[in-house]
Amino acid sequence: LFIFFSVSNRKTGEPPLINGWIPYLGKALIFRKDAYKFLLDQQKKFGDIFTVHIAGRYITFIMDPFQYVYVIRNSKQLEFHEFANKMASKTFDYPALSKGKFPELKENLHRIYQYLQGKPLDIISDHMMKNLQDIFEWKCSQATDWETEKMYKFCCSVMFEASFVTLYGRVPAADGHKVISEIRDKFIKFDASFPYLAANIPIELLGATKKVRKELIHHFLLQNMTKWLGGSKVVQARQDIFEKYELLGDYDKAAHHFAFLWASVGNTIPATFWAMYYLLRHPEALAAVRDEIDHLLQSTGQKRGPTYNIHLTREQLDNLVYLESALNESLRMCSSSMNIRISQEDFVLKLEGNQEVVLRKGDWIALYPQILHMDPEVYEDPKEYKFDRYIENGKKKTTFYKAGRKLKYFLMPFGSGISMCPGRFLAMNEMKMFLFILLSHFDVELAENKAVRLDNSRMGLGILLPDVDIAFRYKLRS
Repeated sequence: LFIFFSVSNRKTGEPPLINGWIPYLGKALIFRKDAYKFLLDQQKKFGDIFTVHIAGRYITFIMDPFQYVYVIRNSKQLEFHEFANKMASKTFDYPALSKGKFPELKENLHRIYQYLQGKPLDIISDHMMKNLQDIFEWKCSQATDWETEKMYKFCCSVMFEASFVTLYGRVPAADGHKVISEIRDKFIKFDASFPYLAANIPIELLGATKKVRKELIHHFLLQNMTKWLGGSKVVQARQDIFEKYELLGDYDKAAHHFAFLWASVGNTIPATFWAMYYLLRHPEALAAVRDEIDHLLQSTGQKRGPTYNIHLTREQLDNLVYLESALNESLRMCSSSMNIRISQEDFVLKLEGNQEVVLRKGDWIALYPQILHMDPEVYEDPKEYKFDRYIENGKKKTTFYKAGRKLKYFLMPFGSGISMCPGRFLAMNEMKMFLFILLSHFDVELAENKAVRLDNSRMGLGILLPDVDIAFRYKLRS
């Protein structure tokens, strides 16, 4: 009764505006509760383009995946970095990367992502593989018979430590595992508040989060980082750049390092959980992926087991089509990122079919790929996990259709265009290696029969977390 759709003050060519009855909040509460359902409902009423008032912002949603390319292509008028910079500097407590104060810092940091591609990616992936094997070996030494653990906790502990050691180096103390566990526990506390920080809620209102963030940042002060051994080139290069800026204080540099850690594991940990969870829920998927892994080890003359060092080239990893398809399928089902662009000027966005959208400077444009991922026209039975969905005739399947037309974009867990995650290749490698070692070393099975659902509190922010943890058990493969 109270909800009304305001179309006042709209210029010709502007999409219909969906306003809420609560001043400032608009549709924020209903959007936060279930963005996916809300957007589908609006699409039915208003078509593929509409503007929603959410917490003081006017966000225009483009729902038709054939129009995505026109948004992504206009990176000059529709910018992303400024928004990301503001959000990150507030969330992770470092000064905004203003051109006046820190000339070219943003560009210099962006250039460093070359260390996560090509040959340097092979080097960092090799280190990750070795570190994962060391951690699994340490786990094996404790697992004489069936060991039972909580799955999310297990994924978090293994992936956090392996990523930390790969990026920042080993903590040389005898209790290195313990030190990293302490950092991880603080990280989990901070991460629980991340959706609120991203929604612009002042950190002062979030209990101990401010104190925890400060403690985390202190771990990355130079005097602490110099003690860690064998860090990565990407972190070293970031350090070298920060040293050139006198206006960046020690705490600011440390805050940048902490932000980089969050970017490296914040989404990879839940994505690893879902990949493992769905495999264990589907025995035929588990068998197919394990067969593929065993076959690769056999054909390369490598032995499986914690005492043997497994080496995989990028090509070998890429050729594990069942593993990659199963991983892509879990990403399709658990990712919920909102791709945001901000209009830099008043301009008319030209779309396919002579459609035009009139945008004002400062307007937000959003793509919401979860709608595409769950579209039954693109993916038959989208709520079902089909581990071989991305395989056709034994090869990778990359052609998907809607209304008989081939889609350019069909799977978007890592964003799009200029906002695409620069660490996506490393993230995919890490998750594949985790599953590879887990399945080659252990027999694994679920220890309780309960459904784990997606927790929607991170809708729009990346990979959704599970609403509960679930017990699984593992023992060394005979």
